[in-house]
Amino acid sequence: MSEVTETLKGKMDKTKSVLLADLNTVRAGRANPALLDKIMVEYYGTPTPLKNLSNISAPDPRTLMVAPFDPKALHDVEKAINMANLGINPSNDGKVVRLVIPPVTEERRKELTKLVKKMGEDAKVALRNLRRDANEELKKQEKNGELTEDDLKDEMDQVQKLLDSGIKDIDGIVANKEKEIMEV
Repeated sequence: MSEVTETLKGKMDKTKSVLLADLNTVRAGRANPALLDKIMVEYYGTPTPLKNLSNISAPDPRTLMVAPFDPKALHDVEKAINMANLGINPSNDGKVVRLVIPPVTEERRKELTKLVKKMGEDAKVALRNLRRDANEELKKQEKNGELTEDDLKDEMDQVQKLLDSGIKDIDGIVANKEKEIMEV
């Protein structure tokens, strides 16, 4: 495998992991601490990730509990969760913030599956762009005399196989998330 295909493989893996991280933030009716991964809290004037300021747990399938390490940050944490537009109202008892995840309606499930499909399509577009960049790099190498015409064809076939494999993986990831969302 050439340097170009190795680099492509690494970038494709990164794209898949970004997709997985994004899909974790989609609310599927179950309490998942990853829902709060992208929330930033204004802590002493500095935007800080919520997961760095508190312990996030799921004591039961419908509840998330956020326990700030610094009790003085409780109000800031609650405010940040409210501003994140999760569609969940936090309640605080003076020590922890509780988020009760409401059951997802059928209509909302369909909207979420559309969102998941769009995220999957965006990831596939990113993979195709990576393929294009890799092919351009290979053509440049051939033009500079670093690759023969046969090597170029072999390398481009390898790039296409990597793309096909990546798209198949993304389809599987999206299908699993859709199944999870449609579970009642």
